[in-house]
Parts: sequence; structure tokens; C-alpha cells
Amino acid sequence: MNLRALRYFVAIADAGSLTAAATAISIAQPALTRQLRELEADLGAQLFQRTPRGVLLTQAGVTLYESAQRMLAEAARVRLNLSQRQDTTSTPVALGASPTLARLILPSLFENCQHAISGVKLRAREAFTPALLDWLERGMIDMAIVTNPEAGRALALHPLLSEPFALVSHTSLKLEPAVSVSQLTRVPVLMTSLHRAIVEKQLIPLGGRLNVQAEMDSVDSIRELVLRGRCATIMPVSVFNEQRATRTLRMSEVSGVQLSRLLVLATRLDRQDNSAQQAVREMIEAEFARMTRRGIFTFAGNTAADKSAA
Repeated sequence: MNLRALRYFVAIADAGSLTAAATAISIAQPALTRQLRELEADLGAQLFQRTPRGVLLTQAGVTLYESAQRMLAEAARVRLNLSQRQDTTSTPVALGASPTLARLILPSLFENCQHAISGVKLRAREAFTPALLDWLERGMIDMAIVTNPEAGRALALHPLLSEPFALVSHTSLKLEPAVSVSQLTRVPVLMTSLHRAIVEKQLIPLGGRLNVQAEMDSVDSIRELVLRGRCATIMPVSVFNEQRATRTLRMSEVSGVQLSRLLVLATRLDRQDNSAQQAVREMIEAEFARMTRRGIFTFAGNTAADKSAA
């Protein structure tokens, strides 16, 4: 068992299928399948259960996934501690992040860079995925944390995790903790254009559709309107993580479909990462592993309001 095998295993678990994982990490699917079989043979345990819709972690897979996240994060920290790179001094690194992720990742990342890599000048730009990918291809940023990037671009894609969506509403709307695909058509929602495209792509094969009242490419504005009880929305669970414990917010699961987004760290293929960029990349991976252990990207089900009513 080696770190590469663990990274491949985590990529499959996060993507939910071998096909999606192979695309995300730019490896041929037969090679990825072979790596998985070798890992399962090495451990003497089946890690995934194959289903018509993809793969699910077995109990052994769940155990390894938790350990793999810790080992990969620790490996990143060890490399940073051992690498006394001189060329990181005063080296700028430009990172792009989407509005749903910037507030989660950037504060800790800035602090960690200041403490662990003296001299790295981390610069951040916030935008939705299409703009970030455009900036990356034009060389305006060095790397970007993006959502469901389309194939065909000259970029290296490093999967971080798969995050579920939730139907988020004010308790005054009295939505149930689980809403079916057919019921979803009767729930008026505000959506960003990017999230709408991702969700509708997953609903269409099931005959589902969204009742979108308006598109609003402002995550903060949608969050505020939901908290005021004016509307519902479908967002990645981390967007409302801080408000989960309130008595006014309900996060409902859309049953019958696994609505999710794939978070990916994108870099350019035609540019070799310098040591500063490599160090920042490792810190990003370690920070996502830390947030995953905290449950920030996990659907928690009912909020405090639901639990008190139960």
C-alpha cells in the first residue's frame, strides 16, 4: 500500500464511480481498476460494492477511507516540514476559489501559509467556476478550486471530494426532512446558474425538474433570503454549515437521487508547479481533509428544529 494507491482509492470514493474518478484524475479507467484490485488484494478486503449507479464503500472501505484521509494529510504535513525550499521566499501564488468555498478555505489557508512557509505571498481571487477556469487558462491564476469542471481543457484536475446538495429552507415553509423528486417541482427555489445546471443535469434522467423562481449568482444574497424565510434553495451542504444548529433552518434531503458536486483542484498542464505552488497545493489538500473529518461536507440531516420536534 502506497500513497498513490490511497489517493486513487479516495478519488474513487469521492467521485462515486470508477469512470468519474478516472476522468477527474486523468488516468485510464483500466489502469485505475487495476490499482484498486491490487490495493484490495494487498489488504485482503473488498473496499467497494458495485451498483448500477456506481460504487459504494463497504465497511472495510469506510474504515480505510477515514484512515487514508489522515495519512494523506499527514504525508502532506511531513513533506512541508522536511522541505526547506529556498525558492519559496517572496514567491507569489495566485489561487482562485468559488464563492461557496472561499469563506471556508481561505482564512485557514492564509494562516497556515504564514506559519509554515515563510515568504509565500498567497493571493486569492473569487469567482464562479467558468470564470476561474478561464483565468487559469489565461495564466491569471496558478490554481483554482472549482466545481464539476468540464472535460476537454488543457488542465490537470486533482479531485478533492464529492459534496452532497441539500434543499435548504426556513422552517416556516414546513418542508419535510425528505422531499421526493416529484415533490421538488412544487417547491419554489432561488438558484445560482452554476448550481442549477449541476442539479438539473442529475434530475433530468429521473424526469425531475426545478421550480426556479429566479437565478441569482450571489451565494450570500440567497443565503440571506433563505434565513429571512423568503424562499428555499438547493445548495452544497457546506454553504449553510454554520446555520445548521439554528431553530429557523431546515436542510431536507432530496430522496431518490444523490445530488452532489465534485470539488476539484485545477492546475495548468503546460506549467510545472514551482515549490511554492506545490506547498500550497499540499496545504489545500490537508485543509480539505481536516474539514472532511469535521463533517463540514457531510449531510447532517435534521437541524436542531427538527430534532426538538421529533
